[in-house]
Amino acid sequence: MRKFTILEGLAAVLADINIDTDAIIPKQFLKTIERVGLGKSLFYDQRYELEYKENPEFILNKDPWRNAKIIIAGDNFGCGSSREHAPWALLDFGIECIISTSFADIFYNNSIKNGLLPIILKKNDINVLTDLAFKKEMFTINLKEELISVRDTNISFNIDKIVKNRLINGYDDIELTLKNQNLIKRYERNKNKFFDWKYIE
Repeated sequence: MRKFTILEGLAAVLADINIDTDAIIPKQFLKTIERVGLGKSLFYDQRYELEYKENPEFILNKDPWRNAKIIIAGDNFGCGSSREHAPWALLDFGIECIISTSFADIFYNNSIKNGLLPIILKKNDINVLTDLAFKKEMFTINLKEELISVRDTNISFNIDKIVKNRLINGYDDIELTLKNQNLIKRYERNKNKFFDWKYIE
Protein backbone atom coordinates (compact mmCIF):
# COMPACT_ATOMS: atom_id res chain seq x y z
CA MET A 1 0.00 0.00 0.00
CA ARG A 2 1.31 3.46 -0.86
CA LYS A 3 2.40 5.80 1.93
CA PHE A 4 0.37 8.90 2.76
CA THR A 5 2.36 11.87 4.10
CA ILE A 6 1.58 15.16 2.35
CA LEU A 7 -1.09 15.63 -0.32
CA GLU A 8 -1.41 18.70 -2.53
CA GLY A 9 -4.34 19.14 -4.87
CA LEU A 10 -7.70 20.64 -5.68
CA ALA A 11 -10.84 19.75 -3.75
CA ALA A 12 -14.18 18.97 -5.40
CA VAL A 13 -17.37 19.55 -3.42
CA LEU A 14 -20.06 16.85 -3.34
CA ALA A 15 -22.35 18.34 -0.72
CA ASP A 16 -25.18 15.79 -0.85
CA ILE A 17 -25.72 13.85 2.36
CA ASN A 18 -25.82 10.04 2.52
CA ILE A 19 -23.83 9.42 -0.67
CA ASP A 20 -23.82 5.62 -0.62
CA THR A 21 -21.43 3.09 -2.06
CA ASP A 22 -23.81 2.26 -4.92
CA ALA A 23 -23.60 5.90 -6.00
CA ILE A 24 -19.82 5.82 -5.67
CA ILE A 25 -19.49 2.67 -7.80
CA PRO A 26 -22.75 1.06 -9.04
CA LYS A 27 -23.34 -2.66 -8.66
CA GLN A 28 -22.81 -3.53 -12.36
CA PHE A 29 -19.11 -2.72 -11.98
CA LEU A 30 -18.48 -5.09 -9.06
CA LYS A 31 -17.63 -8.10 -11.20
CA THR A 32 -13.90 -7.45 -11.05
CA ILE A 33 -11.52 -8.11 -8.17
CA GLU A 34 -8.91 -5.83 -9.72
CA ARG A 35 -8.27 -2.47 -8.07
CA VAL A 36 -7.50 -0.73 -11.34
CA GLY A 37 -9.92 0.43 -14.00
CA LEU A 38 -12.79 1.33 -11.68
CA GLY A 39 -12.04 5.05 -11.70
CA LYS A 40 -13.64 5.42 -15.11
CA SER A 41 -17.00 4.37 -13.62
CA LEU A 42 -16.75 6.36 -10.38
CA PHE A 43 -20.10 8.12 -9.72
CA TYR A 44 -21.28 6.62 -13.02
CA ASP A 45 -24.95 7.62 -12.71
CA GLN A 46 -24.04 11.24 -11.93
CA ARG A 47 -20.99 11.64 -14.20
CA TYR A 48 -22.55 10.28 -17.36
CA GLU A 49 -25.77 10.80 -19.28
CA LEU A 50 -25.53 7.64 -21.41
CA GLU A 51 -22.75 5.17 -22.18
CA TYR A 52 -19.98 7.32 -20.73
CA LYS A 53 -21.16 10.54 -22.34
CA GLU A 54 -20.16 13.14 -19.75
CA ASN A 55 -22.75 15.10 -17.82
CA PRO A 56 -21.34 18.65 -18.08
CA GLU A 57 -23.04 19.69 -14.83
CA PHE A 58 -21.25 17.15 -12.64
CA ILE A 59 -18.36 18.66 -10.71
CA LEU A 60 -15.81 15.98 -11.62
CA ASN A 61 -16.47 16.69 -15.30
CA LYS A 62 -15.66 20.38 -14.90
CA ASP A 63 -12.26 21.99 -15.09
CA PRO A 64 -10.24 22.15 -12.95
CA TRP A 65 -12.02 19.67 -10.64
CA ARG A 66 -11.76 16.76 -13.06
CA ASN A 67 -8.21 16.57 -11.67
CA ALA A 68 -9.25 16.85 -8.01
CA LYS A 69 -7.44 14.72 -5.44
CA ILE A 70 -9.77 15.60 -2.57
CA ILE A 71 -13.53 15.43 -2.10
CA ILE A 72 -15.43 17.55 0.40
CA ALA A 73 -18.55 15.53 1.04
CA GLY A 74 -21.87 15.79 2.84
CA ASP A 75 -22.72 13.94 6.05
CA ASN A 76 -22.55 10.14 6.29
CA PHE A 77 -20.40 9.58 3.21
CA GLY A 78 -20.01 5.96 2.09
CA CYS A 79 -23.16 4.53 3.65
CA GLY A 80 -24.98 1.54 2.17
CA SER A 81 -23.36 -1.78 1.27
CA SER A 82 -19.87 -2.74 2.39
CA ARG A 83 -18.26 -2.99 -1.07
CA GLU A 84 -14.51 -2.39 -0.98
CA HIS A 85 -14.76 -1.37 -4.62
CA ALA A 86 -15.83 2.10 -3.44
CA PRO A 87 -12.40 3.18 -2.14
CA TRP A 88 -10.78 1.30 -5.04
CA ALA A 89 -12.75 3.41 -7.53
CA LEU A 90 -11.98 6.67 -5.71
CA LEU A 91 -8.26 5.92 -5.60
CA ASP A 92 -8.17 4.76 -9.21
CA PHE A 93 -9.78 8.05 -10.28
CA GLY A 94 -7.13 9.96 -8.31
CA ILE A 95 -9.00 10.84 -5.11
CA GLU A 96 -6.72 10.34 -2.11
CA CYS A 97 -8.66 12.08 0.66
CA ILE A 98 -12.33 12.53 1.61
CA ILE A 99 -13.35 15.27 4.06
CA SER A 100 -16.75 15.04 5.74
CA THR A 101 -18.53 15.51 9.05
CA SER A 102 -19.13 11.74 9.25
CA PHE A 103 -18.53 8.45 7.45
CA ALA A 104 -20.19 5.06 7.43
CA ASP A 105 -18.04 2.79 9.61
CA ILE A 106 -17.37 0.08 7.01
CA PHE A 107 -16.45 2.60 4.31
CA TYR A 108 -14.16 4.40 6.79
CA ASN A 109 -12.31 1.18 7.63
CA ASN A 110 -12.13 0.05 3.99
CA SER A 111 -10.65 3.42 3.07
CA ILE A 112 -7.91 3.16 5.66
CA LYS A 113 -7.04 -0.37 4.58
CA ASN A 114 -6.52 0.87 1.02
CA GLY A 115 -4.63 4.10 1.71
CA LEU A 116 -7.50 6.56 1.27
CA LEU A 117 -7.50 9.20 4.02
CA PRO A 118 -10.91 10.00 5.58
CA ILE A 119 -10.90 13.25 7.59
CA ILE A 120 -13.73 14.16 9.97
CA LEU A 121 -14.32 17.87 10.62
CA LYS A 122 -16.99 20.02 12.20
CA LYS A 123 -19.58 21.61 9.93
CA ASN A 124 -18.15 25.12 10.32
CA ASP A 125 -14.74 23.94 9.11
CA ILE A 126 -16.38 22.09 6.21
CA ASN A 127 -18.13 25.33 5.18
CA VAL A 128 -14.84 27.25 5.21
CA LEU A 129 -13.11 24.62 3.06
CA THR A 130 -16.10 24.42 0.71
CA ASP A 131 -15.83 28.14 -0.05
CA LEU A 132 -12.12 27.79 -0.74
CA ALA A 133 -12.68 24.75 -2.95
CA PHE A 134 -15.16 26.63 -5.13
CA LYS A 135 -12.52 29.36 -5.50
CA LYS A 136 -10.22 26.72 -7.02
CA GLU A 137 -7.63 27.10 -4.30
CA MET A 138 -4.92 24.49 -3.86
CA PHE A 139 -5.19 22.36 -0.70
CA THR A 140 -2.27 20.89 1.26
CA ILE A 141 -3.01 18.05 3.65
CA ASN A 142 -0.20 17.15 6.04
CA LEU A 143 -1.01 13.89 7.80
CA LYS A 144 2.00 14.01 10.11
CA GLU A 145 1.02 17.47 11.35
CA GLU A 146 -2.73 16.68 11.12
CA LEU A 147 -3.23 19.95 9.28
CA ILE A 148 -5.16 21.20 6.24
CA SER A 149 -3.70 24.37 4.70
CA VAL A 150 -5.29 26.54 2.01
CA ARG A 151 -3.57 29.89 1.46
CA ASP A 152 -3.73 31.62 4.88
CA THR A 153 -6.29 29.19 6.30
CA ASN A 154 -5.11 26.35 8.53
CA ILE A 155 -7.50 23.78 9.96
CA SER A 156 -6.38 21.01 12.29
CA PHE A 157 -7.94 17.56 12.32
CA ASN A 158 -7.68 14.60 14.67
CA ILE A 159 -7.01 11.03 13.63
CA ASP A 160 -6.43 7.85 15.62
CA LYS A 161 -2.71 7.25 16.22
CA ILE A 162 -2.90 3.67 14.95
CA VAL A 163 -4.65 4.78 11.75
CA LYS A 164 -2.16 7.61 11.28
CA ASN A 165 0.83 5.28 11.68
CA ARG A 166 -0.71 2.79 9.27
CA LEU A 167 -1.28 5.36 6.53
CA ILE A 168 2.07 7.12 6.92
CA ASN A 169 3.93 3.81 6.65
CA GLY A 170 1.63 2.34 4.00
CA TYR A 171 0.81 -0.81 5.97
CA ASP A 172 -1.95 -3.03 4.59
CA ASP A 173 -3.42 -5.93 6.59
CA ILE A 174 -0.77 -8.39 5.39
CA GLU A 175 2.10 -6.06 6.22
CA LEU A 176 0.66 -5.46 9.70
CA THR A 177 0.47 -9.23 10.22
CA LEU A 178 4.05 -9.73 9.01
CA LYS A 179 5.27 -7.22 11.58
CA ASN A 180 4.47 -9.97 14.11
CA GLN A 181 6.13 -12.77 12.15
CA ASN A 182 8.61 -13.48 14.98
CA LEU A 183 5.72 -14.14 17.36
CA ILE A 184 4.00 -16.28 14.73
CA LYS A 185 7.16 -18.36 14.15
CA ARG A 186 7.67 -18.74 17.90
CA TYR A 187 4.14 -20.04 18.24
CA GLU A 188 4.63 -22.47 15.37
CA ARG A 189 7.84 -23.77 16.95
CA ASN A 190 6.17 -24.36 20.30
CA LYS A 191 5.77 -28.14 20.48
CA ASN A 192 3.42 -27.87 23.42
CA LYS A 193 0.89 -25.61 21.72
CA PHE A 194 -1.50 -28.51 21.21
CA PHE A 195 -0.94 -30.02 24.65
CA ASP A 196 -1.70 -27.22 27.08
CA TRP A 197 -4.99 -28.66 28.37
CA LYS A 198 -5.13 -29.44 32.03
CA TYR A 199 -7.06 -32.52 33.06
CA ILE A 200 -8.82 -32.81 36.39
CA GLU A 201 -8.75 -36.28 37.88
